[in-house]
Amino acid sequence: MSIEHDFLRVIEQRDIRTYFQPIVTSDDHSIYAYEALSRGPLNSTLFSPLQLFAQAKQQHKLFALESICRTRAIEQYRCQQLPGKLFLNISPETLLQPDHQRGLTMELVNSFDLSPEQVVIEITEHSPTHDYELMRRAVRHYQNEGFSIALDDLGAGYSSLRLWSEVQPDFVKIDRYFVQDIDKDHFKREFVSFILGLARSVGSTVIAEGVENNEEYAILQELGADLLQGYYFAKPCPQPAHSLARATDIAV
Repeated sequence: MSIEHDFLRVIEQRDIRTYFQPIVTSDDHSIYAYEALSRGPLNSTLFSPLQLFAQAKQQHKLFALESICRTRAIEQYRCQQLPGKLFLNISPETLLQPDHQRGLTMELVNSFDLSPEQVVIEITEHSPTHDYELMRRAVRHYQNEGFSIALDDLGAGYSSLRLWSEVQPDFVKIDRYFVQDIDKDHFKREFVSFILGLARSVGSTVIAEGVENNEEYAILQELGADLLQGYYFAKPCPQPAHSLARATDIAV
């Protein structure tokens, strides 16, 4: 059976599972939010989100897939009564899909008795974009409904600082490249320090992604990073803990 056929079966059966990874405060590791990460069927090539969304784009079913992902994420977040906010990954390209259903996210939020203030729309691109107007449209679309906005992978491409200026998000996520080995790399420390200073001046909250060890954590805390995310705190899982140990109690 082809991967194309497998994907269509995933859509038909709505065979998507949600994994949650906590986003924590840098001082005491209290949970600020959870990012919802979608996966396909277990023991399948489509379990990988890269393969899953590549097929969605190839078969022009990006909104169909994302609508299932959003539904599953909000459903599980509410069912598990997870503390803090919920970060939902959404691609601006879904606005261009012929089957795009305007107001779906708000409808889901209302149907599960949540409020837009509990949900952060994380604008995520599955491929590089230079369509700034589309990004602005996506941001305005969700801001008008009362959602906060996060910009993913800051620093991953030369256009990302322009995107920050264009969309003026509430949250910016520093690409994991600049977090990895930050304790050994002076340039990365200077870059992150610059981003933190810029964020404070424009009112954005910074999330450092990909924190994997105590050394990286210590530097980020010293630099004053607002929020942190990574395997050092917890791996994505379907039923995450509602609280985490303090930094001094976490095993490296």
